[in-house]
Amino acid sequence: MVTSYVRHLGHFTIYTCAKVGRFVLFLIEIVRTTCTTRPKIKKIFKQMFSIGVESFNITVLTGTFSGMVFALQSYVGFQRVGGEQFIGTIVALGMIRELGPVLTGLMVTGRAGSAITAEIGTMRITEQIDALETLRINVFQYLIAPRVIAGVIIFPFLTLFAMLTGIIGGYAVCVHVLMLSPEDYINGIKNYVEMKDIIGGLVKAATFGFILTWVGTYKGYTTYGGARGVGRSTTQSVVSSSVMILMANYFLTKILEQL
Repeated sequence: MVTSYVRHLGHFTIYTCAKVGRFVLFLIEIVRTTCTTRPKIKKIFKQMFSIGVESFNITVLTGTFSGMVFALQSYVGFQRVGGEQFIGTIVALGMIRELGPVLTGLMVTGRAGSAITAEIGTMRITEQIDALETLRINVFQYLIAPRVIAGVIIFPFLTLFAMLTGIIGGYAVCVHVLMLSPEDYINGIKNYVEMKDIIGGLVKAATFGFILTWVGTYKGYTTYGGARGVGRSTTQSVVSSSVMILMANYFLTKILEQL
């Protein structure tokens, strides 16, 4: 009984270490390729359009309604203590520091991250990647690095729109629904929101863009098992990216506070 348990624990540990090791080696290869080869500029811009521009509408909608709901919920709490004038501050800080980057990361993971995995995974099972390697084309330079670079570059811009629309949505609710003073809302933002808050939110956004493209390309690149394997890899990509974004958000928040 004890021997069987130890054997299963050992197999699980070795399996987990092997998966983590392959994941990290994939990242090292991305970094090495990015630093030692000429980037494919056209492909980077194409991926920026696919990841960023095509996700613009869903980002704006997510940011707007998040800000509106945040304003309503803040009003419920601040009304009890007579602090309605601080709603603008709370909405702005919440959207800039947390909700903007995190919600954008989760939404774009579901849209663009899954598409990256499905596209590369389909290329893997149809042996298109093998054909590229046979032609001595650097797959990481051609397929992987442009997507990762594009995600890191375009994600902060997407997040900026989420932040801005969230603050505007909160303003609309406070002024036109709750009939609060627009001056209090705006002055709260001017007095308490600092540049370091915005920079911290953008650092988080770039990190989340890196995570979703890294996980998406890895899951696609290691796909096996035909069409069912593509679906499995796509699901794993979205789940893994979302969990890693939420975990990274905590550690980034802690690090940025210390800095």
